[in-house]
Amino acid sequence: MPNRLPPIARTDSRQLTAAQFHQLAHVPPEAEWFANLDNPRTRRAYHIDLRDFMAFTGIAQSDEFRTVTRAHVLAWRKRLEARYLSGATIRRKLAALSSLFDYLCERNAVALNPVAGVKRPKNNGNEGKTPALGDHQARALLDAPDPDTLKGKRDRAILAVLLYHGLRREELCLLKVRDIHDRRGVLHLRIHGKGSKLRYVPLHPASAERIHAYLETAGHDTVPDAPLFQPMRATGAAITADGVYKCVLAWAAHAKIAVVGFGVHSLRATAATNALDHEADIAKVQDWLGHANIATTRLYDRRKQRPEDSPTFKVTY
Repeated sequence: MPNRLPPIARTDSRQLTAAQFHQLAHVPPEAEWFANLDNPRTRRAYHIDLRDFMAFTGIAQSDEFRTVTRAHVLAWRKRLEARYLSGATIRRKLAALSSLFDYLCERNAVALNPVAGVKRPKNNGNEGKTPALGDHQARALLDAPDPDTLKGKRDRAILAVLLYHGLRREELCLLKVRDIHDRRGVLHLRIHGKGSKLRYVPLHPASAERIHAYLETAGHDTVPDAPLFQPMRATGAAITADGVYKCVLAWAAHAKIAVVGFGVHSLRATAATNALDHEADIAKVQDWLGHANIATTRLYDRRKQRPEDSPTFKVTY
């Protein structure tokens, strides 16, 4: 007697109707690919990039992507260059399209990725464009918030976590109280990085002190699942990426930090640059920052550009 699946008890709790079940069974792989993009910023950027390609080629339905050839991609790249878009923007747009076709190849919806082999603009130089702060500027920023108010305590902790640990702002927003925990006798931050990847970073003593001062005043230190950093308006929700942006920019202005191109990501660049300047191993910095490729980490390695090492200061008359 062959094994059979046990009968499923009929209940009224079915969440999908028969029509919905069959409709989902026919979701095109193009839609599956987009639904699998975890990072909301990546989703927004890739959505814009694919709409750009669709507008250029006249694609109206998702299954029309399967008729795209390399000639279409080359023509689009030429058009992007004619619009005087930056090399980084063109690379991202081609990467978005390539990511879609990689998925279609995996699902056997297409035989080849037409973006493969299409040359992308070169990266201009080996140094990242995100500006890093000098040590004196970082110190001024860390000390800018008032240590005697709840908002000041929170913002001092936020700035410390960004500057001492090099987190992305989305990673900071995802932190919960339980993500501060002991590993082999040392407090660590459990960081939820890109692609749902976890990494563990030892908690810097300066960050630990500031976080403790903030939680002690805020009062949610005994709620493990509570967001670590919350808005001043008590809702129990996590601070948003926009909230972090406004916080950092406001205190930078307060500290009179005027750096062209400065943003929240500058604090990540500052942390990475400072660690490398103090002889941290670049492979360990790669893991620390959660970079998939060490080439990305090298963008923060500015030791060759240190002004104090310039021959200018070796000249004497």
